[in-house]
Amino acid sequence: MTPEPAARADTRIAIVGLGYVGLPLAIGFAEAGLQVEGIDVSTARVAELNARHSPIDDISDERLAAALDGNLRVVGSAEGRPGDADAAFVCVPTPITSTKDPDLAPVVAAAEYLALQLHPGQLIVLQSTTYPGTTTGPFREVLERGGLRAGTDFDLAFAPERVNPGDPASSSRAVPRLVGGTTPAATRRAATLLRNVNDVVVELSSPDAAEMAKLLENTFRNINIAFVNNLALLCERMGLDVWEVIDAAATKPFGFMRFTPGPGVGGHCIPVDPYYLSWRAREFEFTDRFIELAGDINLGMPRHVVDLVAEGLNDRGLAMKGAKVGILGVAFKPNVQDPRNSPASSVLSGLVGRGAEVAMHDPHVPSFRDDDGRTYASRDLSELLAWADVVVVLTAHRAIDWDRVFTEADLVVDTVNSSRSRATHRRQVLRLGAGWSTGT
Repeated sequence: MTPEPAARADTRIAIVGLGYVGLPLAIGFAEAGLQVEGIDVSTARVAELNARHSPIDDISDERLAAALDGNLRVVGSAEGRPGDADAAFVCVPTPITSTKDPDLAPVVAAAEYLALQLHPGQLIVLQSTTYPGTTTGPFREVLERGGLRAGTDFDLAFAPERVNPGDPASSSRAVPRLVGGTTPAATRRAATLLRNVNDVVVELSSPDAAEMAKLLENTFRNINIAFVNNLALLCERMGLDVWEVIDAAATKPFGFMRFTPGPGVGGHCIPVDPYYLSWRAREFEFTDRFIELAGDINLGMPRHVVDLVAEGLNDRGLAMKGAKVGILGVAFKPNVQDPRNSPASSVLSGLVGRGAEVAMHDPHVPSFRDDDGRTYASRDLSELLAWADVVVVLTAHRAIDWDRVFTEADLVVDTVNSSRSRATHRRQVLRLGAGWSTGT
């Protein structure tokens, strides 16, 4: 077994994967005084980082440059030397397939890469969100192919990321970190190392427990988003304003947590992680109906948005076929440049499929691809407003001139309540979950 954490200091760190999770972690360790080698398979990403340009919203170019001038070295996988590190973290994507099954190819590839240089006494920590049993199953199996054994020759743990893109505080020291190792010693060692970058580290009984805790966090959000999306559809039929109802419920100081509806779910976590849990549940002959139903509801929201656009156009005596539809915001959430799994992709495809001409404006996303592979370049806001028969608000970025939008657009389909507290005229705005504006 490796020595107890008190008897050793892990000062040389390798980070495999320099995306929204790996880059903040690498910089955090470097700022804490540890020597860090950041490794990425993408030569373009390595070149971008070494040019001192941060590709993620939560790390400034200045902070990246300071780390590169200090303890951080960024290299490609061919130049990387993870075997020289005391500890290595894996921060690679965990996507799903077209049939919504887990795709562990990036995790397995990272394990194969580390296995080539794995040495006795090393600590390996998986951070990529995945189903319970990954760290102790396929990830461990690949690492052990060279003959070294986890828990005997090297330490192995899982410590899920808790990054919320667009919120730099989510990767700060103040956010508690979870960790579970294959042995108590591995847990303590990983926790000791993580306390360099997190004030509170919660030690769990196993990697499986830490993996399940991470999936619980995101599945909880997915199910509650689905609940309010379904409530929004009901409120439309009942002639109620779901936003007013949510505001009212949120005045209760206990027993209620605010969630809001929208055009669907997007990003790296919410549309993906619950399927890791439901897939794993089926392996135990257990069907999680909450997850399956929530997925169906959230996947149906883009179709409902298309229906709202058709309703709005019909109110003006226009057909969907041949209508000019301007989309505002295609990133998966406000104020970020990340379009991964954005519901905008399905909305755009649905609109085009029903004969509309579609253009988009997003100050953070210069180019966007829809479900059918069509590519859209972001157009100037003034040009878009002058061109469009109807404007559809999907992502309410602060950088968009909303006063101009609601002054110049004759018809707006608002899926995120961006028109709240703004002067609008009667039947100018059709809001998801609330219906037509009455005018102010």
